[in-house]
Amino acid sequence: MTDNPEEYRQVLTDYDIHLLAEGSHYRSYEKLGAHVMEVDGVHGVHFAVWAPNAKSVSVIGDFNKWDAAAHPMHLLGASGIWEIFVPGLKEGEIYKFDIASRFHRHHAVKADPYGFYFEHRPKSASIVRDIDTYRWNDADWMQNRPARNWFESPMSIYEVHLGSWMRMPEEADRFLTYRELADRLVEYVLQMGYTHIELLPVAEHPLDASWGYQTIGYFAPTSRFGTTEDFMFFVDTCHQSGIGVILDWSPAHFPKDGHGLAFFDGTCLYEHADPRQGEHRDWGTLIFNYGRNEVRNFLISNATFWLDKYHIDGLRVDAVASMLYLDYSRKEGEWIPNRYGGRENLEAIDFIKRFNEITHHYYPGVLTIAEESTAWPGVTKPVYLGGLGFDLKWNMGWMNDMLEYISRNPIHRKYHHNDLTFSLLYAFSENFVLVLSHDEVVHGKRSMLDKMPGDLWQKFANLRAFYGYMFSHPGKKLLFMGGEMGQWSEWQFDHSLDWNLLETPEHSNLQKYVRDLNRLSAGERPLHEVDFQHQGFEWIDFHDTDRSIISYIRYAKDRHDYIVVVCNFTPVPHSGYRIGVPEKCYYQEILNSDSALYGGSDLGNAGGVQAEQVQRHGRPCSISIVVPPLAVLYFKPVR
Repeated sequence: MTDNPEEYRQVLTDYDIHLLAEGSHYRSYEKLGAHVMEVDGVHGVHFAVWAPNAKSVSVIGDFNKWDAAAHPMHLLGASGIWEIFVPGLKEGEIYKFDIASRFHRHHAVKADPYGFYFEHRPKSASIVRDIDTYRWNDADWMQNRPARNWFESPMSIYEVHLGSWMRMPEEADRFLTYRELADRLVEYVLQMGYTHIELLPVAEHPLDASWGYQTIGYFAPTSRFGTTEDFMFFVDTCHQSGIGVILDWSPAHFPKDGHGLAFFDGTCLYEHADPRQGEHRDWGTLIFNYGRNEVRNFLISNATFWLDKYHIDGLRVDAVASMLYLDYSRKEGEWIPNRYGGRENLEAIDFIKRFNEITHHYYPGVLTIAEESTAWPGVTKPVYLGGLGFDLKWNMGWMNDMLEYISRNPIHRKYHHNDLTFSLLYAFSENFVLVLSHDEVVHGKRSMLDKMPGDLWQKFANLRAFYGYMFSHPGKKLLFMGGEMGQWSEWQFDHSLDWNLLETPEHSNLQKYVRDLNRLSAGERPLHEVDFQHQGFEWIDFHDTDRSIISYIRYAKDRHDYIVVVCNFTPVPHSGYRIGVPEKCYYQEILNSDSALYGGSDLGNAGGVQAEQVQRHGRPCSISIVVPPLAVLYFKPVR
């Protein structure tokens, strides 16, 4: 080191460099990027960036009038890492990296891949930010999280796009800020009884229409809604209110924007060079080179970053199927087989397994969730048992079958009864989340309510029956915003939800119904305690195809604690409908989706029914009930 603040001083250690090259520096965000620090008593900012094929790299910004000659960076041996310590710089400085490649006479100006904060779009520079000054107040939540068994706990996830949940029409339709969302969204989620909020990607992205899935600033919460501390305040508020926060994370691809990762140092550094491996033509994006140590390190560090610095409780990994298969959405001749001649992406599989191992080792209690749309085996099996290591998997099969079924005219449903019951054949093969996500209410697919057949009354009744079936089906639950109140229009990323709908009783009653489903799911052990083993579910009757009625039992771990469920998916009511039950006792009707409280016809069983010693469905006792039209009933034994 030197006493002259203008002379070069190396900050990264040889050990840092070794770990980064090896791909095992899982907190690389503490070394690369821009960091406010003191070196030999001198205050300033340390910059470091990986650009192994660069001829020269400089840090440029307002502080040096964007002059690449002012602050050239220094290459650390053969590591490919360039660094510089600039004395006198402070938090808030705007900067980029000026990169001249050794190849093709290529020259580019890039945002910092590890930047903690970015200018508000359409500007694209990184901003020096100290993210270690926020004082967290969620110690109780964080200390208790590792001991929380989410597999046996209620989990109802409210999926949210922050830019369109609610806007301020009286203020030029502006976004709510992170701090405003910490007030309004958290209060709403509490009132509705959800356990988690899942956010569509909040990492910085240039294009609103990508919904955040085309990420540029992997280490930066978007500046659209406020600062880094504002987002920490939002997560902190959720935790203090007992609400978990899940982030959508997209390591499957990244956009081609000039200031981003694409062709970073004049070569395909983060992506594959061959477009048969390196490009998603459907999305116009590039695919990470998972076989490269430094790229895997970048992505795994990014995962741990959100868990470490922002206290995030779960990562839902987007588009896992596109990572697993080399021929994903490709025709013959448009993809390259693996070294064994197969279609599996071996490098991506290895990365996914390592991501899950590292996440669960260092952050016990954090959930990893796969959006995986195929029948890939063992998605939620531990890595040491040959699985991919995720905690949960979105149940896309259930979603597709049920939306196909429930959208049909009830008179035709008896011919498609298998769509209703098929999911129970594989319900326990993975740890599933039943999802009705944002993808189901865009691009001409119509809103949840508008998918329902029939007149206005039947549409609401169908949707109530669908939700009642969903909340009693094995698996955790996810519902996209707007679905809980019967949004008529498709989701639009640049418009607020139609909150004025709640002024009409049909919509406010549906909202009340979803709230009660959440509370029942949380309060009744049979509805959440054994979601992933067959012991938690037992059919009573799934053969009544002509009447499109199914009945089953959900059990808690203590099998004396159970709930009987009856679902009627036609608009025909039935009196004296008899189903077998385990014992002779009184069965209290704890939910009736046809209740007048929810806008139904108020047909039901006067609060409950007494079982009789009459055999039915292979059981010693049975109950004779009134089954309302397009309705779901829950019965709980009272001894």
